[in-house]
Amino acid sequence: MASRPKQAEPRPQPRLYLVTPAIEDAAAFAGPLEAALAAGDVAAVLLRLAPGDERGLINWVKLLAPVAQAHDAALILDGLADLVARSGADGAHLTGVDAFAGALAALKPAERIAGCGGLDTRHDAMLAAEQGADYVMFGEPDRDGHRPAFDLIEERVAWWAEVFEAPCVACAGGLEDVGPLAAAGADFIALGDWVWRDPAANVAAAARALRLPEGAA
Repeated sequence: MASRPKQAEPRPQPRLYLVTPAIEDAAAFAGPLEAALAAGDVAAVLLRLAPGDERGLINWVKLLAPVAQAHDAALILDGLADLVARSGADGAHLTGVDAFAGALAALKPAERIAGCGGLDTRHDAMLAAEQGADYVMFGEPDRDGHRPAFDLIEERVAWWAEVFEAPCVACAGGLEDVGPLAAAGADFIALGDWVWRDPAANVAAAARALRLPEGAA
């Protein structure tokens, strides 16, 4: 895993990364997803799906993947790495280093995106990057909805951005987090459940908030 060169160029403008709620009706979600994608520069959509049979899950992804891809946004599955190739998704996001390592055979070397979150320690983040993660994610809520303190997320992002070349995704708990996480050095800002209360307005506001002053990155 490469570290940042001492004379590194400034990182590119950060971009948005949308995290969906657990989808139970893909057809009903297509409209909110389209509205969100049309409102700002979105790099990727992490699609979370409610439990279902394999064929049903594949059909849900096949319905939503073109919506994202029409806006040049990657459609990434939350887990379900074995469904990526068959559903038309662009990759998978795995929680924890062990789950990430176990999914690599399904995602690589087929040029699928392999992201990793659930990284509780700096060591775990480095292990994920060493194993080929296309990005690491910091600050996502756990299964009970609890997320790390904002100061800890900001510190982890700043450390990663200073030392490593691999991109990092920082999870914003609300609009007020977007600008500070971008300034800390996040490559992508993840917008979770809160953004879907008004997808177009919240994505547009987040897009405005992450525009850094020149020289801030």
